[in-house]
Amino acid sequence: MSPQPRAAVGARLSRVDGRHKVTGQALYAAEHDVDGAAHAVTVDASIGRGRITAIDTRAALAHPGVLHVISHRNAPTLPYRDNTASNNPPGHRLRVFQDDKVLFHGQPVAVVIATTLEAAQHGASLVKISYTAEKPATDLTEAEPDKPTNYTRGDAEAALRTADVRLGLIYRTARNHHNPMEPHATIARWNGHRLTVWDKTQWVVGTQTELAAVFGLPLASVRVISPFVGGGFGSGLRCWPHTVVAALAARVAKRPVKLVLSRRQMYFSNGFRPSYEYRLQLGSNRRGRLTAMAHEMDAETSSYETFTEGVMQPGQMLYSTPNVSQAYRTVPLDVNTPIWMRGPGFATASYVIESAMDELADKLGIDPIELRRRNEPDLDESSKLPFSTRRLRECYTIGAREFGWHRRDPKPRSRREGNWLIGMGMAAGVYDTVRVTAQARIRLNADGTAVVEAASSDMGPGTYTSQTQVAADALGLTVPTVTVRLGDSLFPPTPPHGGSMTMASVGSAVLDGCNQVRRQAITLAIADRESPLHGADTDDIVVQGGRLHVKNNPARGETYRALLARNGHAHLEALGTFTGPDGKQRYSFYAYNATFAEVAVDAELGLVRVRRMLGVYDAGRIISPKLAESQAIGGIVGGIGTALLEHTATDHRDGRIVNANLADYLVPVNADVPDVKVIYLDGEDHEADPLGVKGLGEVVHVGVAPAIANAVFNATGRRIRQLPITADALL
Repeated sequence: MSPQPRAAVGARLSRVDGRHKVTGQALYAAEHDVDGAAHAVTVDASIGRGRITAIDTRAALAHPGVLHVISHRNAPTLPYRDNTASNNPPGHRLRVFQDDKVLFHGQPVAVVIATTLEAAQHGASLVKISYTAEKPATDLTEAEPDKPTNYTRGDAEAALRTADVRLGLIYRTARNHHNPMEPHATIARWNGHRLTVWDKTQWVVGTQTELAAVFGLPLASVRVISPFVGGGFGSGLRCWPHTVVAALAARVAKRPVKLVLSRRQMYFSNGFRPSYEYRLQLGSNRRGRLTAMAHEMDAETSSYETFTEGVMQPGQMLYSTPNVSQAYRTVPLDVNTPIWMRGPGFATASYVIESAMDELADKLGIDPIELRRRNEPDLDESSKLPFSTRRLRECYTIGAREFGWHRRDPKPRSRREGNWLIGMGMAAGVYDTVRVTAQARIRLNADGTAVVEAASSDMGPGTYTSQTQVAADALGLTVPTVTVRLGDSLFPPTPPHGGSMTMASVGSAVLDGCNQVRRQAITLAIADRESPLHGADTDDIVVQGGRLHVKNNPARGETYRALLARNGHAHLEALGTFTGPDGKQRYSFYAYNATFAEVAVDAELGLVRVRRMLGVYDAGRIISPKLAESQAIGGIVGGIGTALLEHTATDHRDGRIVNANLADYLVPVNADVPDVKVIYLDGEDHEADPLGVKGLGEVVHVGVAPAIANAVFNATGRRIRQLPITADALL
């Protein structure tokens, strides 16, 4: 078939669901009106490790409106079958209310069900629990790590011994929590042995498979609905215990139950970006060519599951380095299990590697961009594969020009405005291009409108809009005539809505399904003796504005509506499929960026203010430029938080998080967000997927923190090797 004209893809469209969101028509998990729903509030452990010795529920049960109190003493035994189709890390997932063990502070140990939220909240406060407490292990630097995962290329130890220049550095990063606007929530309803949940999740299929495993149900007996998600950043990428608790409570109460976590509970219940201690040795010759890197990484995980992320990949492929060694160790602690957070693994590794590259540039007296250029690889040295695209040099060039990098004085503390020390820094960023099997159902109706259905969630990046754009062009329809439906496990299955895989995977499935439907219509028209297109060549027909016509003769054609009506079709339908990579590795697939930052640091108080930032991205084809810019701004804002503000503080005596609220856990606000500019390189990567996209939700965050840290050094001459960078560290 002829390539379709592009009208929607690449256009600066506003969100198709924007009006629904600002008028309250978009319903989030806790907002669905489920008739007869009771309310549930969990009672959380007040110790960090130990056992429950007694539970007194008499006062709670006597409170007006309280219906039930469930704990391990009266909860039904749940099957908890193995679930290899989930995002659960290896280990033994938390089995709620199945025994008396407390594995971390804040673990749900009971739930109160009541007719009103107020009754449930007060009832939960009346439950008295006694414990035998043990001292929890919550300090990454004091616990015993697991055996390492290793990677070796060449002989890093020998190369470091003979390197002209050698750096030995230790970096530490704080635990970060996601803090999306919408709190996690679940409404659960049973109908016999069939379970329906309205849940805040980034993977309806994963939640469906987990609930089926926990309750011993056939997969088809569980339905998960999540059409709108109020931000996730990774926190919704697995089914958490509160969702199981809601379903269990609904079964016991024999009525629907709504459970909404408080902001405080989200610090104990929904994972986090783990803290790291990252030791890096780096060797180079005097011209700045890297000869060796040795990485040792310790990261926290829970005592009952082993969480890992892609922290090793950047050190293997970002720069040409003949000798590399890596040891990645997880450290089991008495905490809840971490989960992926924007730019998982890559953001942490980028902070360390890019900060170290800046240190090396300063030591050698080489411009930081020039140092990176000298170490650009010709291929992926970890896989020996060529890159599908790698336009970092172009990112450096455009970024330096647009940011005014030539005005940067390499000597620290050389630029001052009153009491403010001014500095500029930059960093490179990289993120994996993930593509996974996905499906989408496409239906072209007799009235010339189309419906697209896929199980994928939309947590805010604009999936409704971008999929509408793909479908509109592939079908030859206008954007208003296409409706996209998402977030229901009854729809065709899709991968997790995270890891920058949605556009490449789901979008490619949508493209495939729309191409099939368009082909059906063209075939129907060519075979129809009454059609103006009868006997035409398939390759000569395109569709625009819902009208099929010969490419070089627009007058010869007809509308979908006329064609389907004459042939008695209520609709045309197809199941689009994207199978993901074919297993034959021919290329190395990544998205890239160069991030630039300018900061001002108060010379007396140590306060850091970001003044302006620029990101330049090699992210393949950009489906929706307006949404892509929004994504980059969000990623940069999140990076400002990582660099300067966000830090989960734990009281190691009992495992309690002491700043489990948005007053004490600091996130960027409008006053912290400077002038932000983003540039996407024009291009496509059709080696990656049929759409030519590479994913951009993660890569826009990677590299932000080290760019800011390097700017702080340029301003002050102080090299801070821990995140966040706080005023006291600069004094």
